[in-house]
Amino acid sequence: MRWLAPFCILFVAGGALAQSPNGVRTLDPPGAIKAEGTWSLGVRAGDFVFVAGMQGVDPATNKLVPDPEARIRQAFLNIRLIAQSEGASLQDCVRLTIYVSDLKTVAPLVDKVQAELWGKPPYPPRTMFEARRLFDDDIVEIDSVFYAPKKP
Repeated sequence: MRWLAPFCILFVAGGALAQSPNGVRTLDPPGAIKAEGTWSLGVRAGDFVFVAGMQGVDPATNKLVPDPEARIRQAFLNIRLIAQSEGASLQDCVRLTIYVSDLKTVAPLVDKVQAELWGKPPYPPRTMFEARRLFDDDIVEIDSVFYAPKKP
């Protein structure tokens, strides 16, 4: 690889992605939502994949899914797509932090959708708490970390 300024640029199917001098590589898999501004969808750092806080944005429309349960499902599906692009499954998730607008109404929906998508244990360690206000006045945002050892 050739070093350019402080970043090394990798050319992949989704376009040019930045890589730090220590090898932290940004992720932008095909079919994922679009990250605009000063954030990325996720990064690979060694054997770990860190996924940005995901909302229930439909990648086809770039808009929040209207139904609350479907929106939560879409947030998890957005996370799963990024994790799978690096060889991880939902069962490889090692940490979830879930921000909700209302614990009383949203937490049961999160539990239902997570149980449906995981199917069975292992479930990752999880912290869920109520936030006064989320981006776009959303009901949920899910932050996640996955273990995905690099393949030789």
